[in-house]
Amino acid sequence: METSTTSFIVDSLTKAIVEHRLMPGTKLAEQKLADHFGVSRTLVRQALFQLSQNRLIKLEPARGAFVATPSVDEARQVFAVRRMLEAEMVRSFASQSTAAKIRALKQHVTAEKKAMETNDVGQRTELLGDFHVRMAELMGNEVLAQLLGELISRCALITLMYQSASAAEHSHEEHSDIVTALAAGDAEHAVLLMQQHLDHVEAGLTFDRDLPTNDLSMALSSVSL
Repeated sequence: METSTTSFIVDSLTKAIVEHRLMPGTKLAEQKLADHFGVSRTLVRQALFQLSQNRLIKLEPARGAFVATPSVDEARQVFAVRRMLEAEMVRSFASQSTAAKIRALKQHVTAEKKAMETNDVGQRTELLGDFHVRMAELMGNEVLAQLLGELISRCALITLMYQSASAAEHSHEEHSDIVTALAAGDAEHAVLLMQQHLDHVEAGLTFDRDLPTNDLSMALSSVSL
């Protein structure tokens, strides 16, 4: 029970970060979290430690836990790693592609479009990130899916800090183009499109933006045990 509760807290906080409801630099007060989830501070402390291992939060002695604030260097390194991983992932996906896998990716892209049309910012943000994880899942590579999930979560913080509102507009169309190339069996073009997609996202980062802020209670208002 304790393990499942800790996992729920980890998942809830991760989701709040990925959906841009928890802002970089937000203080994660143990007692406030314990009261919100109706659990002991010990369970909250365990969840915060797990999140610190994933670099989503930073634990500071005598100060507590804070949502991480990735540096410019870290942002560039995260995108460099994603380019290395995802170029090969697309190539491998193409080599084992099936009609069912292509259909699953198309369904995901359709869900992205619906979230964009309804202006569901949280759902849109989550789906755009999950596109990359979904590809690894369809390959049956759980290790890659987990690694990408962690990187995508860190990217959510990076984009929240450094991405302008208009810079993410083309991500959905680029995902659709990647799927089209895969469906046509053009592996190298799909790889190129993925590389260009990540290049475009990184190029859209503005590293002199003011740090956004938010309130913990507001960010978790829709989450409860």
